[in-house]
Amino acid sequence: MNASRPTSVAISTAVPDAIPDLGAASGVIRCFDPATRELLGTVPVDGPPQVRAAIARAREAQVGWRETSFALRRRVLRRVADAVLSGVDDLCELIVRDSGKTRENALMGEIWTVLEKLRWTASQGPKHLRPEPVSAGLFLHKRARLEYHPLGVIGAIIPWNYPLQNIMNPLIPALMAGNGIVIKPSEWVAWSARRFVQLVRDALVAEGQSPELVQVVQGYGETGQALIAGGIDSLVFIGSVKNGQRVLEAAARTITPVVLELGGKDPFIVCDDAELEPAVHAALAGCFISAGQNCVAAERLLVFDAIYDRFAERVGALVGSMRQGQPMGEDGPVDVGAMVTPMQLQIVERLVARAIEQGARVVAGGHRVLADRGDYFAPTVLADVTPDMDIMREETFGPVMLLCRVRDEHHAIEIANGTGFGLSSSVWSRDRARARRIASRLQAGMTAINEFGGMTYMAQDLTFGGIKESGFGRLNGREGLRSCCNVKAVLDDRLPVSFANRLFPVAEGDFERIKGAIEIVYGHGLRGRLRGAVELVRALRGHK
Repeated sequence: MNASRPTSVAISTAVPDAIPDLGAASGVIRCFDPATRELLGTVPVDGPPQVRAAIARAREAQVGWRETSFALRRRVLRRVADAVLSGVDDLCELIVRDSGKTRENALMGEIWTVLEKLRWTASQGPKHLRPEPVSAGLFLHKRARLEYHPLGVIGAIIPWNYPLQNIMNPLIPALMAGNGIVIKPSEWVAWSARRFVQLVRDALVAEGQSPELVQVVQGYGETGQALIAGGIDSLVFIGSVKNGQRVLEAAARTITPVVLELGGKDPFIVCDDAELEPAVHAALAGCFISAGQNCVAAERLLVFDAIYDRFAERVGALVGSMRQGQPMGEDGPVDVGAMVTPMQLQIVERLVARAIEQGARVVAGGHRVLADRGDYFAPTVLADVTPDMDIMREETFGPVMLLCRVRDEHHAIEIANGTGFGLSSSVWSRDRARARRIASRLQAGMTAINEFGGMTYMAQDLTFGGIKESGFGRLNGREGLRSCCNVKAVLDDRLPVSFANRLFPVAEGDFERIKGAIEIVYGHGLRGRLRGAVELVRALRGHK
């Protein structure tokens, strides 16, 4: 297939003739390559009985796994890393065929991220999961600690934009923390899911452990609902806000704790003193990696007035020269591949068309391309976008860069915080104090200074997650790892002595004695504490 450059084709809002039928009515998922609409194969749908059986198998295997050492768990993760590294070419091909993204995006956005998560978890995980001594407060004869026990079986419902990485993201910490896991991938990438999970199952077998610890269930909404209701001990959901609300409502029925990683409308603030070229290329990465189908995509570029025209001209020239077509096609590499689902393509097309109606100016792209071959939307730059436009409020999740002119810091922060989302963000300025000042006022779970915000994921000591409609709970880092645990508080003996704190029966003067002791410890200043001491002495002597 020939690579294609965006042209001045008229905008179309028509639905393509060939939207794949996933085969829901027949009990199978029909899997297609979105870049060619080629049928890749079929995957059986798992109904509620199969889901419950998968949870039971994982639970049985977890009984032994929870007793394993950190050293053994590290060996399993390192075997997975070795398999990923040795199978890079084959894994990238699976990712590309199932998602339509380019090989380069598969390599950087999935292989690299998975290897880094494996490396960090194997090296740092035990440190964060060992019992942690904490202060016992006033109990000088006691020791206090926090213990991190596995939850049991974790469920994960994951989307289609990162077929490999989305599977490994919840799986790796779940295993390191001693849990089993049941994963329900999106039906849109069902073709590759079982192959990716098999890497982990093979590593478990190689270390003498049961592969049943890791389960995959495939299907549609009913399969996901069965997973939530099937008796799992925790759930990770990655997806849209509306689906996150449905998941949370369903999980509430069984009091199942949930980590929600939902959508974003991330601001990318470019101050007037920013270095132009680095900011431009970071913006390109933030907007066009995986054809913009990225929860931490730089969806709103808020560019200061003094640099706006130069920025728009530079990104317009670069985006206008981007090549688009079938990844791994006959004509060599392309910059942007296909979109994963035809429904998302329609959403992007609708939002772009509406933005143009509302006054946005097309600098590059702005339309569907290669409609006779696959599900493609041209890499697009829209300038003169304003906060009141639909496209500035709704998640685009496509290869679209939005340029919004701002006057100053206050204006940029006001617009940045003016949505219901709060996932990631970026600030660009040569003045570090200025950048930090702006960053501190952004309502987001993550901020990167002079870097694309999504790159915080690669610093695995940092947490990953959002606020507001972008969800709650955290992936990555110490907090993400411990979210896979029952954090148990333990108060233990420091000395081989014990005595009872007599509370019953209540004796005359107990109230005054306790009151005096409390004032000694918590009274304000020397005078307050002396007053408590006096009251305690009087109570001990029997005075009222």
